[in-house]
Amino acid sequence: MTLPLHPSPEVAAARAAGRPVVALESTIITHGMPWPQNLETARAVEAEVRAAGAVPATIAVIKGQIHAGLTEDQLSALAQEKEVRKLSRADLAACLAAGETGATTVAATMICAHLAGIEVFATGGIGGVHRGADQSFDISADLHELAQTPVTVVAAGAKAILDLPKTLEVLETLGVPVIGHGSGEFPAFWSRRSGLPAPLRMDSAAEIAQAHRMRAALGLQGGQLVANPIPGADEIAREEIDPIIAAALSEAARQGITGKAVTPFLLQRIFELTQGRSLTANIALVLNNARLAAAIARCLSES
Repeated sequence: MTLPLHPSPEVAAARAAGRPVVALESTIITHGMPWPQNLETARAVEAEVRAAGAVPATIAVIKGQIHAGLTEDQLSALAQEKEVRKLSRADLAACLAAGETGATTVAATMICAHLAGIEVFATGGIGGVHRGADQSFDISADLHELAQTPVTVVAAGAKAILDLPKTLEVLETLGVPVIGHGSGEFPAFWSRRSGLPAPLRMDSAAEIAQAHRMRAALGLQGGQLVANPIPGADEIAREEIDPIIAAALSEAARQGITGKAVTPFLLQRIFELTQGRSLTANIALVLNNARLAAAIARCLSES
């Protein structure tokens, strides 16, 4: 069977020439932000990667084909599409086989990036262990993907609506390096601080790139999670956001919202309760992660 993988001409040319490439997910476009902020943000993140000296490769499945790098027309159409599947490891192959369209989560983006030969991926925040997972067993596939697919993922930690201590515990159990960039503390998405120590600290893109190469040399499976704190000017401090998250969680419980519906409900309520500041912070942290990912990709292309 021929792999249904289509790098864009720009991405294919960069890969052939050994130039740095940064993968970007597509669920932030289809499921993470409303129109037209989703398209504006997607364009801004791609521009940030280019300005930092790398080539962006936004990844999505379109009519049963994996696209690593989207044209402007494809990006615009995806941002306005209503019926888009949210793809993780479990349903990626089924979507491809059915010829459907889907946006890639962290896990699916890592898989597709690795197939396309892309070593670095910038996102907002990874999934993790949900609060109440001792009853629901709701743990994101992102954590296991980090343990088996050799891609360095730059994120502002895990989404703050999750159980961060348990998320870090699972990552440790799975042998995933969690690297605080310029900080000894694990960030909490909208906030620079979580109160939890980062297991590792590295202060430069070159150090992170060297660790990526060393893992490959050692034959170690999996990638790295680079926890990159949101810029201080853009954060919503823990003292402010924690009560808002608690209120949104209580509302979700009262309304009986469960499963895949929980995260979009919580993000929407937090957006409303912060009067849009959570979305502004989300955009800022994604742009910040794109800059660092491009710097890491440049270091890898030179090594």
